[in-house]
Amino acid sequence: QVQLVESGGGLVQPGGSLGVSCAASGSIFRINLMGWYRQAPGKQREVVATITNGGDTNYAESVKGRFTISRDNFKNTVYLQMDSLKPEDAAVYYCSAVAGVRHYWGQGTQVTVSS
Repeated sequence: QVQLVESGGGLVQPGGSLGVSCAASGSIFRINLMGWYRQAPGKQREVVATITNGGDTNYAESVKGRFTISRDNFKNTVYLQMDSLKPEDAAVYYCSAVAGVRHYWGQGTQVTVSS
C-alpha cells in the first residue's frame, strides 16, 4: 500500500503562481512513476504532469512551459510548481503514484484561479 498526502493549493489570481506538494509513505520502494492529475467540475480527470524515478518528465500540452514537476526522492515527495495560472487551470489536483500494477491517489487539493 502507498499513501499520498497532498498539501498546498488555494486561491490565486490569473497570472499568479502556486505550488502543491505530495508526500508518499508506505511501500514507496514499489513506486515507479508519480504525477499530478486534475479534475474540473463536469470534466474528466486528466493528467497534468508525470515524473519517473529517474527524473524524466512529461507534461500535458496545456501546461507545458508553465508548470514544473519535480521530486525529492530522499523526502519521498513530488512537487508541482504552477506559474502563469489561467482560469482554466482551476480544478481539484490529485497526486498519483504507480507502484507495480496499482495506481494510488491522494485526496485532492483545490486550486482556484480567480480575480
